[in-house]
Amino acid sequence: MSYNEIIHKIKSLANADNVAGMARFGINPANNYGLSVPTLRKMARETGKNHELALRLWTSGIHEARLLASFIDRPDMVTGEQMESWARDFDSWDICDQCCSNLFDRTPLAYEKALEWCEREEEFVRRAGFVLMAALSVHDKKASDEDFLIFLPRIKKHATDERNFVKKAVNWALRQIGKRNTNLNRAAIKTAAEIQQIESKSARWIAADAIRELTSEAVQNKLSRVK
Repeated sequence: MSYNEIIHKIKSLANADNVAGMARFGINPANNYGLSVPTLRKMARETGKNHELALRLWTSGIHEARLLASFIDRPDMVTGEQMESWARDFDSWDICDQCCSNLFDRTPLAYEKALEWCEREEEFVRRAGFVLMAALSVHDKKASDEDFLIFLPRIKKHATDERNFVKKAVNWALRQIGKRNTNLNRAAIKTAAEIQQIESKSARWIAADAIRELTSEAVQNKLSRVK
Protein backbone atom coordinates (compact mmCIF):
# COMPACT_ATOMS: atom_id res chain seq x y z
CA MET A 1 0.00 0.00 0.00
CA SER A 2 1.07 3.56 -0.67
CA TYR A 3 1.32 6.32 1.93
CA ASN A 4 -2.00 7.86 0.90
CA GLU A 5 -3.75 4.49 0.90
CA ILE A 6 -2.46 3.73 4.38
CA ILE A 7 -3.54 7.07 5.83
CA HIS A 8 -6.95 6.74 4.20
CA LYS A 9 -7.39 3.22 5.58
CA ILE A 10 -6.37 4.27 9.09
CA LYS A 11 -8.89 7.10 9.08
CA SER A 12 -11.62 4.92 7.59
CA LEU A 13 -11.22 2.41 10.44
CA ALA A 14 -11.37 5.05 13.18
CA ASN A 15 -12.99 3.89 16.42
CA ALA A 16 -13.63 6.59 19.04
CA ASP A 17 -14.55 4.03 21.72
CA ASN A 18 -11.18 2.33 21.28
CA VAL A 19 -9.39 5.68 21.58
CA ALA A 20 -11.16 6.32 24.89
CA GLY A 21 -10.30 2.82 26.09
CA MET A 22 -6.64 3.28 25.16
CA ALA A 23 -6.55 6.60 27.01
CA ARG A 24 -7.63 4.81 30.19
CA PHE A 25 -4.54 2.63 29.84
CA GLY A 26 -2.25 5.63 29.50
CA ILE A 27 -2.03 5.73 25.69
CA ASN A 28 -2.02 9.27 24.34
CA PRO A 29 -5.33 9.92 22.52
CA ALA A 30 -3.89 12.74 20.40
CA ASN A 31 -3.82 11.87 16.68
CA ASN A 32 -5.08 8.41 17.63
CA TYR A 33 -7.74 6.65 15.54
CA GLY A 34 -8.18 3.63 17.80
CA LEU A 35 -6.88 0.85 15.53
CA SER A 36 -5.66 -2.33 17.23
CA VAL A 37 -2.12 -3.64 16.93
CA PRO A 38 -3.30 -6.86 15.16
CA THR A 39 -5.02 -4.67 12.54
CA LEU A 40 -1.83 -2.68 12.04
CA ARG A 41 0.29 -5.82 11.83
CA LYS A 42 -1.98 -7.11 9.09
CA MET A 43 -1.47 -3.83 7.24
CA ALA A 44 2.27 -4.20 7.74
CA ARG A 45 2.23 -7.65 6.13
CA GLU A 46 0.30 -6.28 3.18
CA THR A 47 2.71 -3.35 2.83
CA GLY A 48 6.00 -5.17 3.31
CA LYS A 49 9.30 -3.74 4.52
CA ASN A 50 9.89 -0.23 3.25
CA HIS A 51 12.32 2.19 4.88
CA GLU A 52 11.34 5.31 2.95
CA LEU A 53 7.64 4.71 3.54
CA ALA A 54 8.32 4.18 7.24
CA LEU A 55 10.07 7.55 7.46
CA ARG A 56 7.16 9.28 5.75
CA LEU A 57 4.56 7.57 7.91
CA TRP A 58 6.39 8.71 11.01
CA THR A 59 6.31 12.35 9.93
CA SER A 60 2.52 12.19 9.67
CA GLY A 61 2.30 12.36 13.46
CA ILE A 62 -0.60 9.89 13.41
CA HIS A 63 -0.40 7.34 16.23
CA GLU A 64 -1.21 4.31 14.07
CA ALA A 65 1.03 5.46 11.23
CA ARG A 66 3.94 5.65 13.65
CA LEU A 67 3.23 2.18 14.99
CA LEU A 68 3.05 0.88 11.43
CA ALA A 69 6.33 2.63 10.63
CA SER A 70 8.04 0.64 13.39
CA PHE A 71 6.64 -2.58 11.91
CA ILE A 72 7.72 -2.00 8.31
CA ASP A 73 11.05 -0.20 8.68
CA ARG A 74 14.29 -2.05 7.95
CA PRO A 75 16.68 -2.26 10.94
CA ASP A 76 19.70 -2.35 8.64
CA MET A 77 18.76 1.07 7.23
CA VAL A 78 17.97 2.80 10.53
CA THR A 79 20.54 5.44 11.46
CA GLY A 80 21.48 6.91 14.80
CA GLU A 81 20.03 10.22 13.68
CA GLN A 82 16.69 8.56 12.94
CA MET A 83 16.67 6.82 16.32
CA GLU A 84 17.27 10.11 18.09
CA SER A 85 14.61 11.88 16.07
CA TRP A 86 11.97 9.23 16.70
CA ALA A 87 12.86 8.94 20.40
CA ARG A 88 12.33 12.68 20.83
CA ASP A 89 8.85 12.20 19.34
CA PHE A 90 7.83 9.44 21.77
CA ASP A 91 4.68 10.66 23.51
CA SER A 92 3.10 7.38 24.57
CA TRP A 93 4.38 4.19 26.16
CA ASP A 94 3.07 1.97 23.36
CA ILE A 95 4.84 3.94 20.63
CA CYS A 96 8.03 3.77 22.68
CA ASP A 97 7.72 0.04 23.36
CA GLN A 98 6.77 -0.99 19.83
CA CYS A 99 9.61 0.98 18.25
CA CYS A 100 12.15 -0.42 20.69
CA SER A 101 11.00 -4.05 20.66
CA ASN A 102 10.16 -4.37 16.95
CA LEU A 103 12.81 -2.20 15.32
CA PHE A 104 15.45 -0.43 17.40
CA ASP A 105 16.56 -3.56 19.28
CA ARG A 106 17.51 -5.12 15.94
CA THR A 107 19.82 -2.28 14.91
CA PRO A 108 23.60 -2.25 15.41
CA LEU A 109 23.22 0.74 17.76
CA ALA A 110 20.78 -0.96 20.15
CA TYR A 111 23.18 -1.54 23.07
CA GLU A 112 24.73 1.90 22.71
CA LYS A 113 21.33 3.61 22.74
CA ALA A 114 20.14 1.55 25.71
CA LEU A 115 23.04 2.85 27.79
CA GLU A 116 22.72 6.37 26.46
CA TRP A 117 18.96 6.80 26.69
CA CYS A 118 18.59 5.40 30.21
CA GLU A 119 20.62 8.39 31.39
CA ARG A 120 18.39 10.95 29.67
CA GLU A 121 15.82 12.92 31.67
CA GLU A 122 12.93 12.82 29.16
CA GLU A 123 10.42 10.30 30.48
CA PHE A 124 9.85 8.29 27.32
CA VAL A 125 13.47 8.48 26.19
CA ARG A 126 14.61 7.05 29.52
CA ARG A 127 11.87 4.44 29.27
CA ALA A 128 13.16 3.57 25.79
CA GLY A 129 16.59 2.84 27.21
CA PHE A 130 15.20 0.26 29.61
CA VAL A 131 12.75 -1.18 27.09
CA LEU A 132 15.71 -1.79 24.80
CA MET A 133 17.45 -3.67 27.61
CA ALA A 134 14.37 -5.85 28.10
CA ALA A 135 13.88 -6.45 24.38
CA LEU A 136 17.53 -7.27 23.76
CA SER A 137 17.54 -9.80 26.58
CA VAL A 138 14.72 -11.65 24.81
CA HIS A 139 15.64 -11.22 21.16
CA ASP A 140 19.45 -11.22 20.99
CA LYS A 141 20.19 -14.91 21.36
CA LYS A 142 23.88 -14.52 20.51
CA ALA A 143 24.74 -11.89 23.13
CA SER A 144 27.03 -12.73 26.03
CA ASP A 145 26.20 -12.37 29.72
CA GLU A 146 28.60 -9.44 29.88
CA ASP A 147 26.41 -7.55 27.40
CA PHE A 148 23.63 -7.58 30.02
CA LEU A 149 25.64 -7.36 33.23
CA ILE A 150 26.65 -3.86 32.17
CA PHE A 151 22.98 -2.85 32.34
CA LEU A 152 22.48 -3.81 35.99
CA PRO A 153 24.25 -0.78 37.56
CA ARG A 154 22.05 1.50 35.41
CA ILE A 155 18.97 -0.36 36.55
CA LYS A 156 19.98 0.13 40.18
CA LYS A 157 20.82 3.79 39.62
CA HIS A 158 17.45 4.66 38.11
CA ALA A 159 15.28 2.46 40.31
CA THR A 160 14.49 5.62 42.29
CA ASP A 161 12.77 7.29 39.34
CA GLU A 162 9.19 7.57 40.58
CA ARG A 163 7.66 8.24 37.16
CA ASN A 164 5.28 5.40 36.39
CA PHE A 165 6.38 4.75 32.81
CA VAL A 166 10.03 4.75 33.82
CA LYS A 167 9.82 2.55 36.91
CA LYS A 168 7.78 -0.08 35.05
CA ALA A 169 10.42 -0.21 32.31
CA VAL A 170 13.24 -0.47 34.87
CA ASN A 171 11.40 -3.38 36.45
CA TRP A 172 10.78 -4.97 33.06
CA ALA A 173 14.46 -4.78 32.12
CA LEU A 174 15.56 -6.31 35.43
CA ARG A 175 13.08 -9.19 35.17
CA GLN A 176 13.88 -10.00 31.53
CA ILE A 177 17.62 -10.01 32.13
CA GLY A 178 17.07 -12.29 35.12
CA LYS A 179 15.09 -14.76 33.04
CA ARG A 180 17.76 -15.15 30.36
CA ASN A 181 19.88 -17.80 32.10
CA THR A 182 20.95 -19.01 35.55
CA ASN A 183 24.01 -16.76 35.77
CA LEU A 184 22.05 -13.63 34.91
CA ASN A 185 19.24 -14.75 37.18
CA ARG A 186 21.61 -14.75 40.15
CA ALA A 187 23.03 -11.38 39.15
CA ALA A 188 19.58 -9.84 38.71
CA ILE A 189 18.35 -11.15 42.06
CA LYS A 190 21.48 -9.73 43.73
CA THR A 191 20.82 -6.37 42.09
CA ALA A 192 17.18 -6.49 43.15
CA ALA A 193 18.24 -7.17 46.75
CA GLU A 194 20.50 -4.12 46.62
CA ILE A 195 17.70 -2.00 45.16
CA GLN A 196 15.40 -3.19 47.95
CA GLN A 197 17.64 -1.44 50.49
CA ILE A 198 17.20 1.97 48.84
CA GLU A 199 14.88 4.41 50.58
CA SER A 200 12.51 4.88 47.67
CA LYS A 201 8.94 3.71 47.10
CA SER A 202 9.71 3.05 43.44
CA ALA A 203 12.87 1.09 44.24
CA ARG A 204 11.11 -1.09 46.81
CA TRP A 205 8.32 -1.91 44.34
CA ILE A 206 10.76 -2.71 41.52
CA ALA A 207 12.83 -4.96 43.78
CA ALA A 208 9.93 -6.82 45.39
CA ASP A 209 8.22 -7.51 42.07
CA ALA A 210 11.45 -8.67 40.41
CA ILE A 211 12.48 -10.92 43.30
CA ARG A 212 9.00 -12.48 43.42
CA GLU A 213 9.19 -13.47 39.77
CA LEU A 214 12.87 -14.32 39.47
CA THR A 215 12.85 -16.63 42.49
CA SER A 216 9.55 -18.26 41.55
CA GLU A 217 9.37 -22.00 40.97
CA ALA A 218 8.20 -21.46 37.40
CA VAL A 219 11.21 -19.31 36.45
CA GLN A 220 13.71 -21.48 38.31
CA ASN A 221 12.40 -24.64 36.68
CA LYS A 222 12.56 -23.05 33.25
CA LEU A 223 16.13 -21.83 33.81
CA SER A 224 17.24 -25.26 34.99
CA ARG A 225 16.40 -26.53 31.50
CA VAL A 226 18.34 -23.77 29.70
CA LYS A 227 21.72 -24.96 28.48
